Amino acid sequence: MATIFYARVSTADQNIEHQQAQAETAGFKIDRVVADHGVSGVSTLFAERPNGKRLFDILREGDTLLVRWVDRLGRNYSDVRDTIQEFMRRGVVVRTVINGLTFDGATKDPMQQAVRDALIGFLAATAQANAEAIKEAQRSGIAHAKAKDGETKYRGRKPSFTRDQFATVCNMLDLSTGVGEIAAATGLSRQTIYRIRDDRAAAEATLASWAA
Repeated sequence: MATIFYARVSTADQNIEHQQAQAETAGFKIDRVVADHGVSGVSTLFAERPNGKRLFDILREGDTLLVRWVDRLGRNYSDVRDTIQEFMRRGVVVRTVINGLTFDGATKDPMQQAVRDALIGFLAATAQANAEAIKEAQRSGIAHAKAKDGETKYRGRKPSFTRDQFATVCNMLDLSTGVGEIAAATGLSRQTIYRIRDDRAAAEATLASWAA
């Protein structure tokens, strides 16, 4: 029984090695890493990604599919929900590094199935909602940065976080995760997380002004 770690990065500043290191720090033993580079979780379905579709051939019954968070599978509600359900149907256990969630299709108890499926649906919907919120923050941030650029060329201090870290912080904040846990997961200071929490548009504007 193998544990396959799947990572997806959509931009140059996102880092697969960071995702893997985070999983290993959390205590997961990884047998193999499969990754997709430069792939959007919004516009490209999981089964249409070069290595996403390979996992349906690689993973066997009893294996574990490990991801940092469900948004690595995608940011489309139906796609994420259907992907997790299909892996469970095949006897594959799906686990997340963040919050240590486990989705296992072995249970036959209808109440447990209902709770599990409701959680999958909620997390899939959250992944899509976060993507839409980040996109809106990007639009606001770019507009803000352009407005300031019209006034002055001063961009301020370079952001202390990457776009990948920004997205992770937003995801975990939306799940009411504690600031300490977010700091441990992202490597950011509590002060940085508080700044992002209190004004996401400003944080996005900082990234946009530095073309991050």
